[in-house]
Amino acid sequence: MRIVMAGASGLIGKSMSATFRNTGHDVVSLVRRDPRRAAEVRWNPAAGELDPQALAGADAVVNLSGAGIGDRPWTRRRVEELFRSRVDSTHTLTRAMQQLDSPPHVLLSQSGSNYYGDAENTVLREDAPRGSGTLAAICGEWEDAAATAPPGVRVVVTRTGVVLSRKGGALGRLLPLIRLGVGGPLGNGRQYWPWITLPDVSAAFLFLLESGISGPVNLCAPEDADVNALVGALARAVHRPAALRVPAPVLRLVMRGLADELLLSSQRMEPAVLQAAGFEWQHPTLSQAAQWVAGKDKVAGREGAGLG
Repeated sequence: MRIVMAGASGLIGKSMSATFRNTGHDVVSLVRRDPRRAAEVRWNPAAGELDPQALAGADAVVNLSGAGIGDRPWTRRRVEELFRSRVDSTHTLTRAMQQLDSPPHVLLSQSGSNYYGDAENTVLREDAPRGSGTLAAICGEWEDAAATAPPGVRVVVTRTGVVLSRKGGALGRLLPLIRLGVGGPLGNGRQYWPWITLPDVSAAFLFLLESGISGPVNLCAPEDADVNALVGALARAVHRPAALRVPAPVLRLVMRGLADELLLSSQRMEPAVLQAAGFEWQHPTLSQAAQWVAGKDKVAGREGAGLG
């Protein structure tokens, strides 16, 4: 397939691009700077600028665009940027698709597990309602924008959980502390974090591209885990303690609104659609995932499904 990707320069995008290319697909990256190679096309999603011909002849569009959720304080301006960087980029893609006589067959557009808000211990399948909060609103508008793709385009929105990686990503700050033996659970640790390893994210996107699935898809491992279990498994894998718990009031003092929505909220997500379709995880259990993160996995080699 010929795949056009937005957001290919991020942690997930780099792994995914390598996975697609290593399985024989052609990948064209949309970039905001001047193109440096033939497989790059410039666009300006903030201004709604994308030449529709960039999508002509493409079989699929993969949309991973979006400013980082937790890397800056949530000022009013920053929250607006979180909305616009996702919604505007998605509308830019769908408008370009609408101008083609033969648009790409499928649009895979990223969303997040925070679509469900703080659902405590409720098991969340894809038909669960949208929750409340800033992140739930962002995900909802993001998914609504993807739904404006032209008729006949198969639209998939992936509600991705916490992506476990050997470096960077959601655990970019916590994992080094765990390796030093000074990390620990956040809050009471009983909040559920839906998790998935980086290689499985890339493999799942490839699976979804080649399947007939449409609509929302919970992108997480089949084994659920609360933060206590997740941090404990990572600590055991690197042979370190994980006793230095960070109380919720401290998190709220330091991170303000980010703490409740990003760290203390709970989504006990179940990947019902992927399971029903027969997707096979490389790291289906938390112990396997922790071993991979620690670099002790004998199946997965380098970062990104053996694709560094």
